Amino acid sequence: MKFIVKLFPEITIKSKPVRKRFIQRLQSNLQVTLKRIDNDIKVRGLWDRVEVELPSADRELRARAVELMCCTPGIQHILEVDQYPLGTFEEVFQITREVYAEQVKGKTFVVRIKRGGRHEFKSTDLERYIGGGLLEHCETRGVDLHNPEVTVKLEIRDQQLFLISHQHKGLGGYPLGTQEDVISLISGGFDSVVASYMTMRRGSKTHFLFFNLGGRAHEIGVKQIALYLWQRYGSAARVKFISVPFDEVVGEILQNVHHTHMGVILKRMMMRAAEKVADRMKLPAFVTGESIAQVSSQTLINLQVIDSVTSKLIVRPLVTMDKQDIIDITKEIGAYDFAKNIPEYCGVISDRPTTNAKLERIEEEEANFDFDVLAQALENTQVIFIDKIVEDINIHTTIEALTRVGENQMIIDIRHSREQERKPLNMPKAEVLAIPFFDLETKFQELDQAKEYLLYCDKGVMSQMHAQNLQDKGFGNVKVYRPEV
Repeated sequence: MKFIVKLFPEITIKSKPVRKRFIQRLQSNLQVTLKRIDNDIKVRGLWDRVEVELPSADRELRARAVELMCCTPGIQHILEVDQYPLGTFEEVFQITREVYAEQVKGKTFVVRIKRGGRHEFKSTDLERYIGGGLLEHCETRGVDLHNPEVTVKLEIRDQQLFLISHQHKGLGGYPLGTQEDVISLISGGFDSVVASYMTMRRGSKTHFLFFNLGGRAHEIGVKQIALYLWQRYGSAARVKFISVPFDEVVGEILQNVHHTHMGVILKRMMMRAAEKVADRMKLPAFVTGESIAQVSSQTLINLQVIDSVTSKLIVRPLVTMDKQDIIDITKEIGAYDFAKNIPEYCGVISDRPTTNAKLERIEEEEANFDFDVLAQALENTQVIFIDKIVEDINIHTTIEALTRVGENQMIIDIRHSREQERKPLNMPKAEVLAIPFFDLETKFQELDQAKEYLLYCDKGVMSQMHAQNLQDKGFGNVKVYRPEV
């Protein structure tokens, strides 16, 4: 089974050296991700495309490969093709008829052919021949050149014919790693999630910087969503998750800063800390999810005051976007159910906040702040590679993982409903409850607490996180179910 991966159009207008580098990076990224599902998958980079060949036509392998390619930055679309030697017009028609006869039955259609190489015919000549044959031999509703119900797609490369059976929409953007690394200030809410996704899509290897204002449960939730973003859109490159304990910084602001300026000063403290982290990692910029006037600290005047505290470039991909558009993107990228359950801790500390901060007044308020508190927070910073999150959780947790289900125990499948449908957990001798992770905390309280519950997910990451969260909230009847492989 073969796929032709078409490049994001902006790549094709780059200079030859840059375009070659981008294609090589895309090829490398696809090799890294696709070989995780089958080591025999072949990836070949060419001047105007990347070709991917699967070792078999297995349906599950095909579905997983398509899903991975559709989430890989740098791809405009993926063509699923059958390859044949280029024969006569009649031979090409017969091949096309065999594939498309049922698809065009009772519908309008048009034939479109892309051709590369030297041939004695024009693309339009072959389009008319195939179109006439389908019109005569298949029960169609006729040809419609402008608004057809079915587009019959073929490509010809020299003496090879590619019949396109399916076209899948790609992510667009630039291949991951073709732009400089950045660090994203992620709170887990809609804005920071979409901002992180957008820089990943644009080709920047995106590390995650989390300022912990809400305790362990908050950190677990943000680690979960960062891990999801990386696994789905950025796993071709290894990145770090950095956590800075900021509760003492918030406490210092609450004690010594006037309530009208708390929001702006908190953001300035975050920028100072982010600059230190970025310097250590030798990164030129960091990313935030701020949008003009969405909250009081994000007026243009306040943003200018916030920016003045750092010499780093602050990238704001969402700066002119509406909130609903941002939320809609989280739904498109599969992050909505994660983000909607993350509380916005930043908004709770300001009372009647200023929207017109003056730098002189801000600096007066900051003179009352003990900067040793910020320095201590940076000293206590934790840095891990994001693919080690589950190991990190295992090190710091007392959650027991079981491979068997005993008496008075029930399994809770906390995967997203889509995953539950795609790959059901078959346990004939055990009772299984399906409660997606985003409903777990609420619904767990309604369960019979005399029973013991084993949380299950595919990789064991989310189950560990949520079991720890429930235990932290006082539920001692929670463990993890991890079946033997």
